[in-house]
Amino acid sequence: MSESKDMLQDLFDKQMSLNQRIGVNPPEMNEEEQIKWILNYTRAASQEMAELIDSVPWKWWAKYQEFDVQNAKIEVVDLFHFLISLAQVLGMDASDVHDLYNQKNKLNFKRQDDGYTVKDENDNRDLG
Repeated sequence: MSESKDMLQDLFDKQMSLNQRIGVNPPEMNEEEQIKWILNYTRAASQEMAELIDSVPWKWWAKYQEFDVQNAKIEVVDLFHFLISLAQVLGMDASDVHDLYNQKNKLNFKRQDDGYTVKDENDNRDLG
């Protein structure tokens, strides 16, 4: 990979190629297909999250558990596959995710600066 290639864009390109290879083509989805694939990907991401949890010794009552750092890393990468796929189903590219992430990060810092004492998600509506 060229040093100048954007790393996030690289992941998005590779994920689109993988999805299309297995017969999923986000740019051509109608609303019904989008809903189906949002549900498919969120379920898959939820399972990957459970597998990540199982990589750490969370059973305080069990002494046999070990922290599987390598597997935890793999599960995080698996989550990225499904999160990128979700973004693509929603019509987002790497630039969209980067921009919205930065907007949301700025908002999260503002919430912290303001004490974040009230749950009000209306400030999200102006993002994007």
